[in-house]
Amino acid sequence: MSCEPEKECWCAELQNVLPLPDTNTKGCLCRACLTKVLESPNLNLWKKRLHRVPDWVWERSDLETLVLADNQLSEVSGQIGRLKKLRMLDLGHNGLTHVPDALADLDGLTDFLYLHDNQLTMLPSSLARLTKLRYLNISENAFEVLPESISAMTSLIELRASDNRLASLPDSIGRLARLRELHLRNNQLASLPESIGTLAELRQIDLRGNPLTHLPAAIAALPRLEKLDLRWVNLPLPAWTADLEARGCMVYR
Repeated sequence: MSCEPEKECWCAELQNVLPLPDTNTKGCLCRACLTKVLESPNLNLWKKRLHRVPDWVWERSDLETLVLADNQLSEVSGQIGRLKKLRMLDLGHNGLTHVPDALADLDGLTDFLYLHDNQLTMLPSSLARLTKLRYLNISENAFEVLPESISAMTSLIELRASDNRLASLPDSIGRLARLRELHLRNNQLASLPESIGTLAELRQIDLRGNPLTHLPAAIAALPRLEKLDLRWVNLPLPAWTADLEARGCMVYR
């Protein structure tokens, strides 16, 4: 597409965010015009009807945050691994059935990885290399098993895996020693592994809407637990929940 005069170009009015033109809007996608809005290390392409990520995005090796949410994406190129400086990546609200192994090359990914509201059933084992990541959201997918690679993300502070089909958690979840929040609402969990008791930093556990039949007493020994959410659960409350409440932990039921 050739460049239109600057005063008529849709991108001339934009500052830090790069939208794409509406289907019935004339606009300029030439490199000269794009550079005017590509100086920021934060690129927000939320809800731009992309369907496919433009190749020029993968050339932005200076990016620190990248939002590609709500774009009807069915895949993401392995070229994403070139974005070594990314601290935050949002791929939520798309139609992804898989993510590339190259996500594991994002060794600068420390802040947030949003993969929620897709059609994921598994994650590449290579993502175990994301050992600096602190927040992961895989809610609203189709996971039946929590990927083992997550248990290797030992810097995680918050894990959100609500609204999936999880029937159990692996014992290896006990490796997430820094975890403070564990969100598991609306899964198919009947219990939790005993290793949950090793998560000494845990503050919140959300188990709403699970068909629980048993909870390990090890939960009562979690020294920093502030909130245990058992609403919409038909499990009779274990006697040890009274001990939690006595020391100030809120038990919702």
